[in-house]
Amino acid sequence: MADRIDAILSLRPNANFGTKDNEIFWEDERTQPTEAEISAEIERLNTLAEEEKTAKENLKASAKAKLISGEALTEDEANTIVL
Repeated sequence: MADRIDAILSLRPNANFGTKDNEIFWEDERTQPTEAEISAEIERLNTLAEEEKTAKENLKASAKAKLISGEALTEDEANTIVL
C-alpha cells in the first residue's frame, strides 16, 4: 500500500523533505502538496497497484487455461509462468 512518502514523491519527484511523527518538513523550492492532494494520490496509487495485481492474476489464469487446452500462449502469458 502506498503511504504519504510514496504519494509526495509521486506528486513531486525527487522532492527535498523530511518527516517526523507524521509531520512533513518541506525543504523543496516547489510548492508543498496539500493534504488533500496527498490523500488523493495515495488513493490513486493504491487503485493503480490493485489494478496491476488483478491484471497479472488474469494473465496467469489465461495462461493456465491455454496450457490446459493446448493453445499457444502470448509472450506476456508465457512471461507469467517462466521461473
